[in-house]
Amino acid sequence: MVERTPRDAPLPAGEPPASSANVGDLTPEALHAHLHRVADWIAQYRATIEQRPIVPRLRPGDIAARCSADPPAGPASIDHIVAEMDTVVMPGIVHWGHPAFLGYFGSTSNGPSLVAEMMTAALNVSAMTWQTCPAATELETVVLGWIRRMIGLPDGFTGVVYDTASIAIVHALAAAREACGADVRTHGVAGRADVPRHRVYASDQAHSSIEKAMIVLGLGEANVVRIPSDAAFRLDVTALRTAIQDDVRSGVRPMAVVATVGTTSTTSVDPVGEIAAVCRERGIWLHVDAAYGGAMGLVPEGKWAMEGVELADSVIVNPHKWMFVPLDFSALFVRRPELLRAVFALTPEYLSGDAAAGEIDYMDYGLQLGRRFRALKAWMVVRAFGTDGIAARISEHRRLAQEWARWVEADPRFVLAAPVPMAVVCFRFAPAGLEEAACDRLNVAIVQALNASGETYLTHTRVRGRVVMRVGIGNILTTVRHLEQTWARLVQAAERIAAHAADPAGPA
Repeated sequence: MVERTPRDAPLPAGEPPASSANVGDLTPEALHAHLHRVADWIAQYRATIEQRPIVPRLRPGDIAARCSADPPAGPASIDHIVAEMDTVVMPGIVHWGHPAFLGYFGSTSNGPSLVAEMMTAALNVSAMTWQTCPAATELETVVLGWIRRMIGLPDGFTGVVYDTASIAIVHALAAAREACGADVRTHGVAGRADVPRHRVYASDQAHSSIEKAMIVLGLGEANVVRIPSDAAFRLDVTALRTAIQDDVRSGVRPMAVVATVGTTSTTSVDPVGEIAAVCRERGIWLHVDAAYGGAMGLVPEGKWAMEGVELADSVIVNPHKWMFVPLDFSALFVRRPELLRAVFALTPEYLSGDAAAGEIDYMDYGLQLGRRFRALKAWMVVRAFGTDGIAARISEHRRLAQEWARWVEADPRFVLAAPVPMAVVCFRFAPAGLEEAACDRLNVAIVQALNASGETYLTHTRVRGRVVMRVGIGNILTTVRHLEQTWARLVQAAERIAAHAADPAGPA
């Protein structure tokens, strides 16, 4: 006899079971009506985004204060909930899709991707195994093949989709660690005298996700060696050789070198071919972070940026940065996918019956078991734009960046702080006679003033220790008109703030 538990005990007398009518679901007719309403809301948002202030004027906690601390006990109507989008949620939105949002790397939505996201939510499948959704698995394989060809990688690479490059590099370096032969999967690294320190090398311009990956992998952020960069912000290969030689003499194991194609601050491109030669000599894993710059492989004038990348052991490219797939979608390509599988494959009994001979199960190549059907939006975008359409937009963004650079060079009060190989411009307001620290403060103040206006959005960064302003162009809605307006506002703000700094008693 099976003993009843409180969970499957009968309901008290007179208490009806819950039904779809009182747990928040919708009838087909109501769903149809509400989807049409939300579609109108989305289309209206996209049509009016340029008229909206980019950043909200809020204090921390303002949005949370509009919500109850206790979860609602009873259901609310969809009409009421959608209305709260405008009163609770929208006042706290930073409009990344605004054509004058020029911060970070542009991540732009578009009509085809919005349609795909709605379909993905409706299907709500998990791309764990081929069996759990053949379409999700096979479309992921197809889309990854398209992306690989678009950026110019040869057939020897196999791809996997993750959410962001920060997660993808964890997997790439886990495979590199596995290639070192320490069998960390089984025995770990703690308390083992037979496992030397493992080192990863990257330029002083490379992304901070490398340190995070080493933390997660149990190898320690102190084992990331930052190699100096040259005048063009590229990794110094001679300094790399020296660092590796010193570590080998000390008994440290060089595990991987991370080369970057499109660094975060300046979009510099490391000499990948030369770095690959060093890695081959020493038997070191070469990982290429082309999260942003990989898109250069789509345009004839940009293919130089991907030279040597075909020699890598692993490569990351983020179509959500400059290939117009919305957040989030990061592709990792590896030469030896069996190493990823050796680290991460673990099939629980309840999935053992899902194995399909000859088919890939993407759950075996990463930490995630449940996986969104991310490939659908990428498939939709590539189908709708075509590679020619995507390439044309990339070329236009590079042209707009060069136009901005010409405006900087034409005004003697401004200086370019780095070359402009892609669609990012680093520049500095540096009026004559102003000492460097004061100039730093002035550039920060200009960015803050522009962003506070709600009319545009920039970021600042540090280049060779000095604060510079940074414009990133990646939105398909951005035109030269938006840049002209932003430049005019920037010059006005710079003049006003500089004048106030020189004469604090004068008008702000």
